[in-house]
Order: sequence, then structure tokens, then C-alpha cells
Amino acid sequence: MKGPQDIFAQLQGQFGQFVPDMARAARDDFEAQARAAAMTMLSRLELVTREEFDAQQAVLEKTREKVDALEKRVAELEAQRES
Repeated sequence: MKGPQDIFAQLQGQFGQFVPDMARAARDDFEAQARAAAMTMLSRLELVTREEFDAQQAVLEKTREKVDALEKRVAELEAQRES
């Protein structure tokens, strides 16, 4: 007949086999939940790709150049009108 010590040791050994599996499952579940939460948060931020950003930056630079040229031309025309 096994004593309480033996039964406890046997249960502890069996439980010990399940702990790594439970820990792995808990970690996998946590990672999946964290990934889903991060994707939800990122989708709400309305982020753009690097290519889209670079394209808009190029458009902005060209627009700035045109505005600078127009400001210079207006200043020249105003100077001619005043003379």
C-alpha cells in the first residue's frame, strides 16, 4: 500500500508533466491576444507606408519650390509697380 507521501509524489510528477504544456499554452494565448491587440491599435492609427510618405514628401517639396518661385515673382512685380 502506498502512503500519502508516495501518492503526493506521484501526483506532483504527473502535474509537473502538464505544467510546461500549460505554460506554453498560456504563453501562446497571451502572444496571440497581444498580437491581436497591437494589430487593432495599429489599424486605428491610420499609418502610411514609407513609400506613401516619401511620395507625399516629394509632392510637398515641389509645392514648396513653386510657392517660393511665386513669392519671388510677386515681389518682383510689386517692385516694378512701385517704380
